[in-house]
Amino acid sequence: MEIIRVKNAEEGGKKAFELIKEGMAAGVKTLGLATGSTPITLYQEMTNSDLDFSEMFSVNLDEYVGLGGDDEQSYRHFMNTNLFDKKPFKETFVPNGKASDLQAECLRYDDVIAKHPVDIQILGIGVNGHIGFNEPGADLEGKTSLVHLTESTIEANKRFFDKVEDVPTQAISMGIGSIMEGKQLILMAYGANKADAINEMINGPVTNHLPASVLQNHANAIVIVDEAAAAKL
Repeated sequence: MEIIRVKNAEEGGKKAFELIKEGMAAGVKTLGLATGSTPITLYQEMTNSDLDFSEMFSVNLDEYVGLGGDDEQSYRHFMNTNLFDKKPFKETFVPNGKASDLQAECLRYDDVIAKHPVDIQILGIGVNGHIGFNEPGADLEGKTSLVHLTESTIEANKRFFDKVEDVPTQAISMGIGSIMEGKQLILMAYGANKADAINEMINGPVTNHLPASVLQNHANAIVIVDEAAAAKL
C-alpha cells in the first residue's frame, strides 16, 4: 500500500481528485464511489473542477435497506446532492434499498458491477475497520450481500438521523471480493477516531476481523490519511 499523509480532509480531497484526474486522462471510465463525511471534500473538488463526467459511469458501494432515493438519509440522495446533480455522469448505480426481493437485488447489483468494472474505487473506513458496509467477520471474497449493521456502525451513523431508532439496521453492500476487483483503490481516513483502524489495516494481519486489512493484498492500493488518523503508524 502507498501511504499519502496530508494535513487535513481538504488536502486529502485535493490529492484524491488529482488521482482521479490522472486516471481519466489515462482512459478511466468507471468510478466506484462511497458516501459518508470522508469523501465530501473529494466531491467538492470534482464539482468545482472543469472535468467532464458525462461519459463516465459510477457504481456506489452501498445503500440502506428501507430507504428510497427520495429519502434525505439515503445514499442515493447523498450522491445526487453532493455530486450527480452538479456533475452529471452518463449513468450512476446505487443499490435499491426499497427492492421487494433483497437477494435478487444483490444479484442484480453483481451484474451491474460485472458490466461496469471499476477502474478507481473510493473507500472510507469505519472505526471497526469495515469497508463499504462489510462488517468484521465478512467474507473477504464476498460479492454483494444483505448485511446487518453492527452497534458501532449504527452508533457512528446516528448523527445523520433525528434519533438512533431511525438508523436502518440493514444495508445492501458491495462485497469485499468485488471491491478488490477495482483496478485502483483509494482509501481516505481523517481524524483520531480512525487511528486504530488505520494502524491495524496497515501493520496488522490480513483478517476478516478487520475487513480493510485485505487492502494489503491489492496491487494498487493508496491510503490518504491526515496526521490524526496516521498518529499510530
